[in-house]
Amino acid sequence: MATATKKFDYAVRDSRGKIQKGSIEAPSEAAVAARLRDMGLAAVSITEVKTGGLKTEISIPGLTDRIKLKDIAIASRQLATMIGSGLSLLRALTILGEQTENPALAKIIQEVRSDVEAGVALSTSLGKHEVFPPLMVNMVRAGEVGGFLDTVLESVAINFESEVKLRGKVKSAMTYPVVVFIIAILAVIGMLLFIVPVFEGMFDSLGGDLPFMTQILVTMSDLLKILIIPFIIATVVGVVLWNKNKNSKGFREKVEPIYLKVPVFGPLVQKIAVARFTRNLGAMLRSGVPVLQALDIVGEASGNIVIERASKDVRESVRTGNSLAKPLAEHAVFPPMVVQMMAVGEDTGALDDMLDKIADFYDQEVEATTEQLTSLIEPLMIAVLGGIVGFMVIALYMPIFGVFELIA
Repeated sequence: MATATKKFDYAVRDSRGKIQKGSIEAPSEAAVAARLRDMGLAAVSITEVKTGGLKTEISIPGLTDRIKLKDIAIASRQLATMIGSGLSLLRALTILGEQTENPALAKIIQEVRSDVEAGVALSTSLGKHEVFPPLMVNMVRAGEVGGFLDTVLESVAINFESEVKLRGKVKSAMTYPVVVFIIAILAVIGMLLFIVPVFEGMFDSLGGDLPFMTQILVTMSDLLKILIIPFIIATVVGVVLWNKNKNSKGFREKVEPIYLKVPVFGPLVQKIAVARFTRNLGAMLRSGVPVLQALDIVGEASGNIVIERASKDVRESVRTGNSLAKPLAEHAVFPPMVVQMMAVGEDTGALDDMLDKIADFYDQEVEATTEQLTSLIEPLMIAVLGGIVGFMVIALYMPIFGVFELIA
């Protein structure tokens, strides 16, 4: 269990003799003084900050306490740089905790620092917090055993930065179509709820029969008035159920294989999963993590149950003394090129480098595929939305063409 921390305000005298003030979280006043000494600073005063009342920090669950992979990547890069520059692990963690912008991550880093100060291994302390992926924990453990922690942390940073970059490319490519689609849906709903009823009242006052297209539009408007509230409730319930069950094994086994079979988007999901699998496996093997342990972790980190199953088959194959590449050929999710390149990497003793090349290749493929999807989706959306809007405009104005006949 992590030691409870308190917040302290301190004043120190720097090398020029000037007074500098700041704040820090630590278990005790003595721990603050020790950290300041590690940083080469002479403490003038240390005062505990009493929290409560108006000074109590407001935390919004799911917002202020959210830690993204990007935050972990930045922290890993900074920690690797400081340790590589010769700073002690304790001092590096102290500085990292103070300069980390995410308050939730800063608090966790302070707890890790307290554990390390008490003699706990860095990997063990990281493993106490779910925010740090198993991939990072195991690579750090291997680095501690092998005596190359700074190199491992840099590898972790590179791996996470690549993952963040990959996610960013996909999100940026899909943001525009998704936003346009949502706006279009809201516009259609607004027309059906507020504009069509106005025209409907005008048509009723004139009398006569409505054209077929107009009648369809009026019927849709009437149905939407009845179904809009149940639809909103069903959407909210669906989102809640999705978030609750999306990580459960039963749900993943039913849904995630379908992802790979979806037209157009299936190949993109496959490339993302393969890139993630090969990049993570390469990073762990290079860091000295045992191959069986690495296969367990990268399968779960791939984000797709099909890749996870394949990883388990490979693990069993390696356990019995067989190669890595051979069982992969039995799983269609891995293209023949991946299997052959891994086989060559095993034969030449450069599997980690070959896995990196595969990951880089599929990163480029993902980028190209997302660009192609964007260029394909945009004209399709314009055509579909134009057709919907055109249908609604024509349906609304068709009865007006017969207004003079009705008046006469």
